[in-house]
Amino acid sequence: MSCQTPIVGTRVAAVVEQSWHRVPGGTATSTIRTLDALASHADLELVGVAARHSEPAPADLAPTIPVEHLPLARVALYETWHRFRRPAVSRWTGPIDVVHATGGVVPPRSGAALVVTIHDLAFLHRPEQFTKRGVSFMSRALELAQREADLIIVPSETTAQDCLSAGIELRRLRVIPWGCRPAIIPEPDKASVRSAYSLPDDFLLWVGTAEPRKNLPALLEAHERAQADIPLVLVGPQGWGSDAALGNPGGTDRVRHLGVVPESVLSVLYELATAFVYPSLMEGFGMPVLEAMAQGTPVITSRGSATEEVAGGAARLIDPLDSGSIAVAIDEVLSDAVLREQLSTRARSRAAALSWENTANLTAAVYREVAS
Repeated sequence: MSCQTPIVGTRVAAVVEQSWHRVPGGTATSTIRTLDALASHADLELVGVAARHSEPAPADLAPTIPVEHLPLARVALYETWHRFRRPAVSRWTGPIDVVHATGGVVPPRSGAALVVTIHDLAFLHRPEQFTKRGVSFMSRALELAQREADLIIVPSETTAQDCLSAGIELRRLRVIPWGCRPAIIPEPDKASVRSAYSLPDDFLLWVGTAEPRKNLPALLEAHERAQADIPLVLVGPQGWGSDAALGNPGGTDRVRHLGVVPESVLSVLYELATAFVYPSLMEGFGMPVLEAMAQGTPVITSRGSATEEVAGGAARLIDPLDSGSIAVAIDEVLSDAVLREQLSTRARSRAAALSWENTANLTAAVYREVAS
């Protein structure tokens, strides 16, 4: 049967546990937005699976599909799945055709086809930037994906190349970029957010989780070296590693950390920012880059990583290992209104080509392929 032929009534059990993680990150966002967009595919029946929880997921990342909670807490569930390959999710979901491990943990096949999403393999490149437990967990997940997955979804060609280098066959890889939906923001909302956070007319913005690969120390050094006298606003949760302290809300007039903000506020911050700076050392995709471009914000990001791929020629590229390179780019973009307008126009055009509907269509095709 052709992989383009719809399979009526294909039941898919997708892991949605990331929505309850302390730092959900792009893994949770991409999973929930893809599942939302898959609702238009009438031939698919989706059910989420998660660990036991006493509280619902945060509203902006709450799954909109039915969710079956297994009777184990997260750590115990992840451990038994990875070590003993049980319990089968079908005990709670009923018969299924596809299990989708949407990121991180890989549940057992449960008598169904197995699709695994690998967002990145950063732990192979820079294991020192992760905890020993984290490296062990991710290594086991990669081993299970290599051994058991029928197909493996990756969000970028960059991650696809990493998977090939790790020994995964090309025939099992499917590149499915994440999407984005620009927000239409009324002027009163902009004024309200600017007032609520005491934002100046011009500021640089960074968004993410404070962890070593995000390269925050280099950004802070570049900001100090730049000639432009402009505040740097950091948004996102405290993470782990040597950069974790940089995630603490607070700061000075020169560098401010707002902490975690609602999704509606984040869209406004992107649009208000004079430029968005994201000198990450390694990403599987780089969702903040796409989110900023969707709002027409000029972007400065890393050369030679997935963020360059996501930017698609619509950003000013820098060497993330050279704070001087970042500083020069900041000064160039801030001092040239014509360049900012060009970057803004190209950014909106690039972001328009990456939609959640496209992500969902390609994901649905994978489900149909493995269920056929």
